[in-house]
Amino acid sequence: MATHEDQPVIITYDWVPDFPRGFVRDLRVRWLFEEMGQPYRVETVPFGPKSADHLAQQPFGQVPMVRSRGRIWFESGAILLSLADGNPALLPGDRRAEVTEWLFAAANSVEMFTQPWIIAGACLAAPHIFGPAPTPEVIDRMTQRMKARLGGVETVLTGRDWLTGPFTVADILMADVLRVTADKGGLEGFPVLQAYVARATARPAFQKALADQMDHWRQADTARAAAVA
Repeated sequence: MATHEDQPVIITYDWVPDFPRGFVRDLRVRWLFEEMGQPYRVETVPFGPKSADHLAQQPFGQVPMVRSRGRIWFESGAILLSLADGNPALLPGDRRAEVTEWLFAAANSVEMFTQPWIIAGACLAAPHIFGPAPTPEVIDRMTQRMKARLGGVETVLTGRDWLTGPFTVADILMADVLRVTADKGGLEGFPVLQAYVARATARPAFQKALADQMDHWRQADTARAAAVA
């Protein structure tokens, strides 16, 4: 019989400032576990400075990490793909290749173009935190390249609810990549993608994952306040 100690453990930050809350990528793993009906525990590493133990487990000092199946996993896409293995709904055997393609596409063909655009916007808004912004010409090129990738996904999703048929782990990653982009206004002019994100984020599993992450940050605020009281 499984015990509390047998549950997978999501390792995330002990605290973050307000602006990334709701978008820290442990949410992707929380969402996966909620879709699976898999109970899990949460442990933390310091937001900063990075501890030696954190860097020993994740050489880039990022989160999430997951302790499960006798090892520690990092990189959210790898975590999703590996831990969905064996779940016939989220990683069906007859569509495994197609689901895997789209999961990698979300991380490599889409997010690598949306994330620089998001960071450029952050630099414009808060250069004292994120550094000097790129020139308007560079930002324009970033925008056009991002829109080209978004247009490809818009075409694929036209006339369908999810990427490969029923909802899968690929939709968890793609919808989360697009959710962050939408929050910054990047899906304007892409009604199909906007509807896709709305469908995905209306799922009870996503809503529970988001609520739990936000509760984690509220508890972190309480602990920090108590520590300085």
